[in-house]
Amino acid sequence: MDFIAGEKIYIDKPYGISSFGALAHVRYLISQKLGVKRVKTGHAGTLDPLATGVLVLCTGRCTKEIENLQYHDKEYTATLQLGATTPSYDMEHTVNATYPTAGITREKVLEVLQSFVGDIQQVPPSYSACKVNGSRAYKLKRHGSEVKLKPKSIRIDEIELTDFNPEKMQMSICVKCGKGTYIRALARDIGRALNSGAFLTALRRTRVGEIKVENCIDYDGFEQWLNSQTIENTHI
Repeated sequence: MDFIAGEKIYIDKPYGISSFGALAHVRYLISQKLGVKRVKTGHAGTLDPLATGVLVLCTGRCTKEIENLQYHDKEYTATLQLGATTPSYDMEHTVNATYPTAGITREKVLEVLQSFVGDIQQVPPSYSACKVNGSRAYKLKRHGSEVKLKPKSIRIDEIELTDFNPEKMQMSICVKCGKGTYIRALARDIGRALNSGAFLTALRRTRVGEIKVENCIDYDGFEQWLNSQTIENTHI
């Protein structure tokens, strides 16, 4: 492999670390392996810290392909807790409001899910990496500032209900979608469409383009994987 000339690396990002944190770890290990200060590295599509799954990393000249890679369609599996919300619409924050769930049935959920399929408008979560006057929205929120984001056009190709538990008021879905889709925002909007609330308790990106999570390198095993590769040093 020639990381200086450019390689694409597919990582299964674990729970609890940011995409940049995962990138920094991989970049450090590659740089150490090559004996250089810093290998140029970037990622194609952010995953929330509490999300897991496919993270595409590019090194060297492959970083020029990042913008195009972000347009690849994606697939996610997600679990939603109905009847409550958190400020970030995931478990990064604690519940800030509860809502009735008496009218929520499997049939109603299936009906609501289909209303989100197609080209739709979606307001990103205020706790997101979207920029507001040059600052990240989540940073403004953490400093107590009010954040208002504009709706964006997104495309959802398919939503499949894979589980519904009426006793716990939890549901699991598989979502196939295009660039820029926030599954946390989708959870928020599903809750509202059910005249209730919802937030994510689990999120996993299972595919980016043709790359499936089962074909990715385990994050904790990356160093072992790296040590098993034949490395080209001709560009150093």
